[in-house]
Amino acid sequence: MKSALTVALITALTGASAPAIAADHIVRDFSAAADGEAVAVVRAGCERCDWGAEGRESVALTVSLDGKYSQHIQLVRGEAPAEYRIMLGPVAKGGHRLAIDRDPALSAAGAGPAAIEVPDVALVSASQGADFTALSMAPIVYARPNTVGKFTDLPLVMWYEVVSTPRGRQFRYSVIFSNEDGGTQTDRLMATWGRTTDIEFIYGVELDAAGKILAEEFQGPGHEVPAFTGQHEARHPLVWVSTDNNMVSESGPTRIRYRLVPKLFDLTNDSREAVMDASPWTYAIAAVEMRREGKVAADPPPGLNKIADPRRFVFVEACGAVANAAVALGIGTVRRVGGQPDQSLTWTSSDRGRAEYRIVRDGCFTIATPLPEGTQPADIRAIRVYAYDRPPARGGGPAAPGFVNLTRINKVFMLDQHDEPGKMLLHWEGSAPVPVGGAPFEVPIR
Repeated sequence: MKSALTVALITALTGASAPAIAADHIVRDFSAAADGEAVAVVRAGCERCDWGAEGRESVALTVSLDGKYSQHIQLVRGEAPAEYRIMLGPVAKGGHRLAIDRDPALSAAGAGPAAIEVPDVALVSASQGADFTALSMAPIVYARPNTVGKFTDLPLVMWYEVVSTPRGRQFRYSVIFSNEDGGTQTDRLMATWGRTTDIEFIYGVELDAAGKILAEEFQGPGHEVPAFTGQHEARHPLVWVSTDNNMVSESGPTRIRYRLVPKLFDLTNDSREAVMDASPWTYAIAAVEMRREGKVAADPPPGLNKIADPRRFVFVEACGAVANAAVALGIGTVRRVGGQPDQSLTWTSSDRGRAEYRIVRDGCFTIATPLPEGTQPADIRAIRVYAYDRPPARGGGPAAPGFVNLTRINKVFMLDQHDEPGKMLLHWEGSAPVPVGGAPFEVPIR
């Protein structure tokens, strides 16, 4: 699923031994053996930092290369040292200096000192083909103005897909943000997308067989996808997050920016949420941000823009053809009597009784449904697939009778005590047509 680049970058650097861990400041000298795109692994944590605790959310780091501002890193993952992979952009053969410093203005007041080290700086040259192309054209993402210093809607992960076109191939870059302050309500996000992060396509570039740029595009406000005619830094497009649901524009007022290393994914048989599964810490960041922002409640009804504790949800990723129907999943759990499970099942529907919480798109999708309080992963015993009539389009007549054809259930899981995905409970493949209004298709979990 991921390219070899994300496992081991091809290093072409000399004099790049890691220095000792430093507090709030570090300088790393390295020498590039050839021209190429540089990638750094920054390992850092900050005392008392907790993304879910107001006033102690994070320390912001400023990164400069050869004395010029490169980007910021937000230490979102807490006290324990964690890896942050960042793009440094194109470097010429020869010596370079990487400097990383605490930015007091953008750090939480109650956050302690940051421990920083740079265990690896690597170079990818043009001889690495598609890996080099993907890195050399990765977007530089500028922060949305109302997120600067606010510890919200942070870009966490970037990935790209490669799609064949009649004229060549397109590299498509998407970003996972920790949340979105506008757009779909939180509980509907969980019901129809299986997450509270925001996942957005931001930039695409089409190349011919010789690597010449044929077309560029970006996802702008209103989900419009116009041609990109904005600025570049070398071959990297500059995009500014400009709406509360994280659409981007070709210009903006902020100078704070992020340079994430894009990972290659093939999502032919997976939903986009599989990118989160590959970085399970993103679930934890989203969960604690929800709590900090007051979007988690004891047992909120649907439509309130709040959710129950994320650890009460079951997450199901499935694939199929929905056509002109709508689909919901039922989760069968055992009831407990005196602390012991009995043989009868309680069924919880992913649509929670609301038609707008059903899935109306083909392909792979993820749902997340709150289960009765106290439900454990071992209590989940079956998944049902229900097909419904799709509401007619505005101004249109009733849809023709349809059915849902389920082809895969890729995973079923709950979050553990750390808000990260726990044990995978089910994987199923086949072909199961489910007629609208007919009996559901049931897959047992053994």
